[in-house]
Amino acid sequence: MAASSQRKKKTQTAKRTPARTSGNPAKRPVVEAGPVTASDWIGAARLRTLPLAIAPVVIGTGAARSTEPEFHWVIALACLAVAVLLQIGVNFTNDYSDGVRGTDAHRVGPARLTASGRVKPRAVLIIGLVFFGLAALAGLAIVVRTGQWWMLAVGAACIVAAWFYTGGKRPYGYAGLGEVFVFVFFGLVATLGTTWVQIFDLPQQAWLGAIAAGLFACAVLLANNLRDIDQDREVGKRTLTVLIGRRATQVLFTLFVLAPFGIAAFLALLFPIAWIALLALLAGLPAIVIVWAYRQPRELVTALALTSLTSLLYAGALFWAFIG
Repeated sequence: MAASSQRKKKTQTAKRTPARTSGNPAKRPVVEAGPVTASDWIGAARLRTLPLAIAPVVIGTGAARSTEPEFHWVIALACLAVAVLLQIGVNFTNDYSDGVRGTDAHRVGPARLTASGRVKPRAVLIIGLVFFGLAALAGLAIVVRTGQWWMLAVGAACIVAAWFYTGGKRPYGYAGLGEVFVFVFFGLVATLGTTWVQIFDLPQQAWLGAIAAGLFACAVLLANNLRDIDQDREVGKRTLTVLIGRRATQVLFTLFVLAPFGIAAFLALLFPIAWIALLALLAGLPAIVIVWAYRQPRELVTALALTSLTSLLYAGALFWAFIG
C-alpha cells in the first residue's frame, strides 16, 4: 500500500510540474508559431535605431561642406550605406548573440527572432554577417575612391567592435563598456570618418558634432538598458545601468541628451543657424520626462524612439547651419 501511495504522489507531482526548456534557443526546437513574415525580419532590423547611424553621417557631411564648397555626394552616400548596413548588422548579430545566451528570454521590449525560437539562430547570424559584408564592400568602395587605404583598418575595427558588443566569450556589452564603444564608433569614428574621406581634414565643428552624435547614441543605449535592467541583472548581463543603478542612469541619460544642445549653442557663435538645433528639444525633453517618470519598463521604448529622433533632428539642424 505504501509503495502504491508513493507512486501515485510522484505521478501527481509530475503532472503538476511543467517540463523545463533550455534558455538557449540553439538547444531547443523551433517553436511552431506560424511562418515568419517579412515584417518580423524588418522588426528584427530595429529600424528605430537607424537615425543613430544616419545622424553622424549628416553631421560629418555638413562639417565637410562648411570647409569646402563642393559636395561629395557619392562618398557621402557611401558613408551612409556603411553606417546603416553596419547598424542593421549589429542589430541582427545582437539578436543572435543575446538569444543563444538566453539573455532575451524574458525581455520587456519587442520579441527577438532568436529568443522567440521562431527562427533558427544560424539563420539570424547569417543575415547579420551578410549586412556586415555589404558594409565592408561599401567601405572598400570609399577606400578605392579616396585612396585612403589605411582606413581599411578602421573599417575592420568597426566590424570587430560590432560583433564583440554581445558576441564572443567576453562581450564588452556585458561588462559595462557598451557606452564607451558606442560613443567612439557611433560618435567619433562615424562622424569624423565621414568628414575625413570627403575633405581629408577634421575641422573643429566636425569634432564637436561627433561628440554630440556619440552622446545621443549613448543616451539611447542607456534608455534601452534601463528598460531591461531587471532582466539583465537576472542573467548576469552587467551593463553600465546594472552597475550604477536606476537613479544614476536617469541622471546620466539627462546629461547625455542635454549636453549636445550646449555644443549647439557654442557652434551658433560660428554658425548662427545652429540655434535651430534647440527645436530638437521638442523630442528630447519628453524623452527625459519619460525616463524619470515611467512606471512600466515598456514606456521606455517610447523614450528610446524619441531620443533617436532627437539625434536625427539635431543632425539636420547642424547640417543646415554648416552649409548655410
